[in-house]
Amino acid sequence: MPPLVTRFAPSPTGRLHKGHAFSALAAHGLARRSGGRFLVRIEDIDPIRCTRENAEHILEDLAWLGLEWEEPVRFQSEHLDDYAAAAARLQERGLLYPCFCTRRDIQREIEGAGQAPHGSEGPLYPGLCRRLSDGERAARLAAGEPHALRLDLEKALFSTGSGLVWHDTLHGPQRARPERLGDAVLVRKDIGTSYHLAVVVDDALQRVTDIVRGEDLFEATHLHRVLQALLDLPSPTYHHHPLLTDAAGNRLAKRDRAATLRSLRESGMVANELRRELGFDRP
Repeated sequence: MPPLVTRFAPSPTGRLHKGHAFSALAAHGLARRSGGRFLVRIEDIDPIRCTRENAEHILEDLAWLGLEWEEPVRFQSEHLDDYAAAAARLQERGLLYPCFCTRRDIQREIEGAGQAPHGSEGPLYPGLCRRLSDGERAARLAAGEPHALRLDLEKALFSTGSGLVWHDTLHGPQRARPERLGDAVLVRKDIGTSYHLAVVVDDALQRVTDIVRGEDLFEATHLHRVLQALLDLPSPTYHHHPLLTDAAGNRLAKRDRAATLRSLRESGMVANELRRELGFDRP
């Protein structure tokens, strides 16, 4: 096995739970078995929900698990220029368009359409701002109206073709089907980028060869593969693992107050116990 580069990239919106521990241990083990590198990246582009304190807690939890990673840790909030440069490249090619819609505007259009097209994450964006005339778009931009930037998927696929593929170790070769996400927002109006754009740029800049993450992000990979092609970036190998669930079969999630690694530690659990419970004999 050639040396691999893996990463664990949490958002610091709360404490880590067992599901995060599983992903981190899996990524760490994959890198170590190949004699490669394990990275930690803090995806903190959202200044409202993400805090430095939570980021420090994440690093504490990873250290408690016995993991070691390369320094420095990359904080996305410190690299917004990288994402802006990528967005500018796409915009110069006419692949992005400004979207002035509020959530209410989109919901109203969907309700009025009766049967709006659905993707893997719900109703697709109905294309209100894609249909604006050049004059109206220019006038709204000149007026300083807040806007996001969306990918014009039709133009993007005209550029890349429909034969893009990516590989998942569990599900095998996958043909990219970005139409499942439609004209996704790549530059949010409040933070100047988006998860989709930032993660693709970072994985390339950090030379990540293998991405270990939960299957809840499987669908997003269809869009990520298109962005990689548009930006001339390599496509890593993906390892989308099943999500951990509680006794009732519900996926572990911060919003549901899943037991945190800190609470487990304070209850007397030691890291070796948790690693064995999750199927990892050593870090």
